[in-house]
Amino acid sequence: MASLKEMRNRIGSVKATQKITKAMQMVAAAKLKRAQDQAESARPYAQKMASVIANLAAGVSGADAPKLLAGTGDDQRHLIVVATADKGLAGGFSTNVIRAARERINSLIASGKDVKIIAVGRKSRDQLSRLYGDKVIHTFELSANKTIGLPSAQPVAEMIATAFEDGQADVVTLFYSQFKSVIQQVPTGKQLIPAVVEGDAQPIDLNGAVYEYEPSEEEILETLLPRNLTTQILAALYENQAGFFGSQMAAMDNATRNAGDLINALTLQYNRKRQAQITTELIEIIAGAEAL
Repeated sequence: MASLKEMRNRIGSVKATQKITKAMQMVAAAKLKRAQDQAESARPYAQKMASVIANLAAGVSGADAPKLLAGTGDDQRHLIVVATADKGLAGGFSTNVIRAARERINSLIASGKDVKIIAVGRKSRDQLSRLYGDKVIHTFELSANKTIGLPSAQPVAEMIATAFEDGQADVVTLFYSQFKSVIQQVPTGKQLIPAVVEGDAQPIDLNGAVYEYEPSEEEILETLLPRNLTTQILAALYENQAGFFGSQMAAMDNATRNAGDLINALTLQYNRKRQAQITTELIEIIAGAEAL
């Protein structure tokens, strides 16, 4: 059984850990508001971009359609982009995204598809490299930039576009965590290539008018689709960032409360042991006095 000194040291150690988790919770809460505002601000832009593309795509078909919109016409080669966090201590945030991606990857491999992976974030890099080895063709670390922004999204979009143009991919799917609330982040898979119109991104209503575009719809889409690729990735990274801080805040809150419960239990155990030791010493003193 542990001595009183060892128990005091353990109580002190748990109290120090509790201070750290409490501080991390407060830092995550402070960062969450800004990250949440960024995620919510990016959504309308991404949705409006999708609406414009849907409107332009309505007048394009067949061989005239840009490849980023129409795809290659095949689905043998798949590129899976998995975006997680660089850091941990956020509960199952990164694990949940990776699990959703793994289910898709394993299903594609079982179907005989060729799969390549791009890992965005250290957590996805570490786990996916261990699981799939040479299928991971490139990795990105978000900590390379101080804040999430276009410099974080553009290299990823350029790598995806290059892989598609080089014939390494027919279909590109992005996995990330969609931020719903502080306690709810939903692992989501979004197809980037061929570009798809979201369910809430309907073509713009022209009230029966017919527009002639200059340049043509095809030329506009050729310019717009790569920008849309960057926009969708940036929006996903913002969603990820908000989800990470929300998950970290909840995880550190749980850790702080668990540390408090452990401190109470250890303190009670310490007091009982100390009381028993004092009682034993008193009995020994009294017995010695009576013997004299």
